[in-house]
Amino acid sequence: MPEFEYVEPRAYAALADRISREPVIGVDTEFMRETTFVPELCLLQVSAPGDIFCADPLGEERTREELGALLRVLADRCWVVHSGRQDIEVLYLGAGLMPREIFDTQVAAALLGYAPQLGYAALVAELFGVAIAKLHTRADWHRRPLSPELLEYAAEDVEYLLPARELLSERLAALGRLEWAREDSAELLDATLYTPDPETAIERLKGARYLKGAARRIAASIAAWRESEALARNRPRQWILRDAAVLEIAAAAPETPAALARIPSLPPKTARRAGRELLRLVRAAKLARDDYRPPARPDEGHRDRLKALQDRVAAVATRLGIAPEVIASRKELSAALGGERSSRLFRGWRRELIGDELLAMLGSWNLVPGS
Repeated sequence: MPEFEYVEPRAYAALADRISREPVIGVDTEFMRETTFVPELCLLQVSAPGDIFCADPLGEERTREELGALLRVLADRCWVVHSGRQDIEVLYLGAGLMPREIFDTQVAAALLGYAPQLGYAALVAELFGVAIAKLHTRADWHRRPLSPELLEYAAEDVEYLLPARELLSERLAALGRLEWAREDSAELLDATLYTPDPETAIERLKGARYLKGAARRIAASIAAWRESEALARNRPRQWILRDAAVLEIAAAAPETPAALARIPSLPPKTARRAGRELLRLVRAAKLARDDYRPPARPDEGHRDRLKALQDRVAAVATRLGIAPEVIASRKELSAALGGERSSRLFRGWRRELIGDELLAMLGSWNLVPGS
């Protein structure tokens, strides 16, 4: 591995100057989020042709201004990442910034027939015949000083990103799929993927989509409260209130402190701290009105139509030599059966490849609105 440079905050300006000369950089992050809502950036790895940098945002001499200036320079580049959604989330939630452009090597590899969730080490082994030992996946990146072994491990995570982009791009271009990779990578730059939204928090609750009436309204109201609390206190959602407690409160609709205290999944400490607010939310939700209608549970006809869509996608995927879920997941196809038309399946390269054909199938079943 080439030598890497460990960069403390006092050297951020020099690093920003070096990076500003490169339109494309490799990026990876190490972060901790076990005890926080917003992931805490603990190390930032950057590769440029001939250079690897490990920038430490937790050094004693750090300043918010120095880190912000560096991140703004980084955000104005094209990032090469591997499975980069969490790396983008760290930048966006921590600094409100988004890379100008992105190329995700995991996304690109999947379009060449590699496993859709292929890890970085496995990709490096496939492309370059190099074995990377993943020995520190559970490391405490917040602890200082960072050992030389940890820093070397971190540096390896960006060492092959730029060469991988070059090789994957060549192979994709030969198959006419390079724009597909760019398009799918760009999907990761949708800020709504990372923006906490209390109004849609209920969508995180498994099974909540089938609730109706007051139970649905209570669950939605408490989920929204939990999201706001988690963000305000910078604590994980489950630390504020567990999913099971949200659903149990929605089902029981307690009206008194004693009834609330009987909720099995609600810790007594939470009942004492937030009980009054939770009961207020329950009362308000019971009095409210809504027009939400839960989706119909899949019947035999739905399953047969879903199988037909999956078979068609699988046939196209086999012809291309890629996994069917790279084109469309089961969840996306099921949503299409339910009337969803805004997914990636009906835009860009997927629409040209198969989306219009799937729309025709849906229309033949009288499932396309207005057909």
